[in-house]
Amino acid sequence: MNEVNKKLLDKYIESVEKQLLTITQNKPELQSVVVQAMEYSLMAGGKRLRPVLMLEFYRMCGGKDADSILDIACSIELIHTFSLIHDDMPCMDDDDYRRGKPSCHKAFPESIALLAGDALNTLAFEVISNSALEGRITAEKAVMLISVLSKAVGVEGMIGGQVIDLMSEGKQIDIETLNQLQSCKTGALIEAACVMGVILSGKFEMIPFAADYASAMGRAFQIVDDLLDVNGTFEELGKPIGSDSEQNKCTYVSLLGIDRSKQIAAQLTMQALGHLSRFENNGFLCELTDDMLSRRN
Repeated sequence: MNEVNKKLLDKYIESVEKQLLTITQNKPELQSVVVQAMEYSLMAGGKRLRPVLMLEFYRMCGGKDADSILDIACSIELIHTFSLIHDDMPCMDDDDYRRGKPSCHKAFPESIALLAGDALNTLAFEVISNSALEGRITAEKAVMLISVLSKAVGVEGMIGGQVIDLMSEGKQIDIETLNQLQSCKTGALIEAACVMGVILSGKFEMIPFAADYASAMGRAFQIVDDLLDVNGTFEELGKPIGSDSEQNKCTYVSLLGIDRSKQIAAQLTMQALGHLSRFENNGFLCELTDDMLSRRN
């Protein structure tokens, strides 16, 4: 990534992380431990990809005041973090580390980690609702945002993908089932981020093109994740590698092999870049999308 775009990315990440702390700054005494658990996982690092995507699609579609919708961009990071807390728990993927730190249920009691994830989930929708009540966005936009995000989280989205994942452990599934699994578990939230950015801009006619970009980019992103689980390191990923194999999960690598997986990820990246051509001032996101193909974490 060139220097100008790297500075923009750093600025996005810094703004998002400051806003996340603002969203969780209220710590009522008797419930403070759950807020501490929420902040522990929220501030554990990460690429902040989803809020960056929302802010970029807002900008590319003519949005002028990113600061006014920064908390809404963070709403999707609240959802993403909730999903990571729950995914790591013993009843799910049973991972002890996340981003190089003990998982939330290891740093806090398991019951508090569960509630922290629940609280982050509901907080995301509170943030969007409040933005409408405060007059920063219209009620129509708030309803559209909540509709998109709730569907991306639910049975037809992230949670549904996790169900397919759990039901598929120890079984040989075909590529069509794997595509459906990952389009729900990983792709749905990425698509929501892109579409929500367009909604915030008011340029609704661009929603299908944002969704097409997200579909290609999200699947490429997941294939790279599967590759990193095979050839990455704990230092790079912040969690043990090889967990997919240990849990007998089908992945793109186990079904297609490393070389074919790399080839498909590259093809999907090119498709995503093609969809971005419909948007003006797309240089930053084109470079970020290309960089996702060679990332190491």
